[in-house]
Amino acid sequence: MKFTYHYQKETTQQLKYFLKEQGISKSLLAKIKFQGGLILVNDKRENVLYSLRPDDRVTIVVPDEKEHETMLVDETPITVIYEDEHLLIVNKPAGVASIPAQYHPNGTMANRVKHYYKSQDYKNQVIHVVTRLDRDTTGLMLFAKHGFAHAQLDRQLRNKQVEKKYQALVAGNIQNLKAHAMIDLPIARDLSSLLKRKIDCTGQNAQTEYWLQKHNDKIALVDIKLHTGRTHQIRVHFSGIGCPLLGDDLYGGTMEAGIKRQALHCYKLSFNHPFSEERLTFTLSLPNDMAQIVQNI
Repeated sequence: MKFTYHYQKETTQQLKYFLKEQGISKSLLAKIKFQGGLILVNDKRENVLYSLRPDDRVTIVVPDEKEHETMLVDETPITVIYEDEHLLIVNKPAGVASIPAQYHPNGTMANRVKHYYKSQDYKNQVIHVVTRLDRDTTGLMLFAKHGFAHAQLDRQLRNKQVEKKYQALVAGNIQNLKAHAMIDLPIARDLSSLLKRKIDCTGQNAQTEYWLQKHNDKIALVDIKLHTGRTHQIRVHFSGIGCPLLGDDLYGGTMEAGIKRQALHCYKLSFNHPFSEERLTFTLSLPNDMAQIVQNI
């Protein structure tokens, strides 16, 4: 894959520093150097010590990524929300993990996307997961289609330029929910469980902002924005304020509301395109199990 940049500074600069400014890491440079890529200045091959001058044209050719043969293929179809040569956004259903684990090497979204890439005969076959969702959380999930795009999106994640918003159905102390509030409670591992987290003063800083959208005496629909990314953060925080998610038996959610998984849906994803820099925003309506409950609130 080829990427071209124009050097527009008035002073000279060493090529390696210019490439770093474009988000090209040392590991990507090594891949270009040792795995068949190219670095060109004005169509002439140069090394990273070259001094760029005004109006130079820099081209990098990133080698294709061969598949990881140890990752299995799942032929279950995926629902594509958006795709271009750099990105893939899919609708993740409930009951499907994001990535394989030691004892569950197949059946995940990553396995399904691998089959999709192979069926499309894409040159880059490595699966780059940018945003994960819990097994029973539904909604928008972002993949990068090559390592350079993944690195650029990871940088946005670190700089909090990627916005994910969720909708959840909660029960319990509904009367205590405010129209708009920030849950600011630290989260730590619960040592009684391999999976569970808990509110604990010794834990990591965590903030969950929410807006109350609709409610009755028993159930509320809330709109949620994460300001940190702790494991199970939304589930732990709403359980911690006495309003666990419907269907979330791990954190005390009722199983009597007609939904048997945590009622959590990633409905909005917003980020800058890693190369055009255009701000992209995607939204996705509630899945049927949550939508049916909302109709009766």
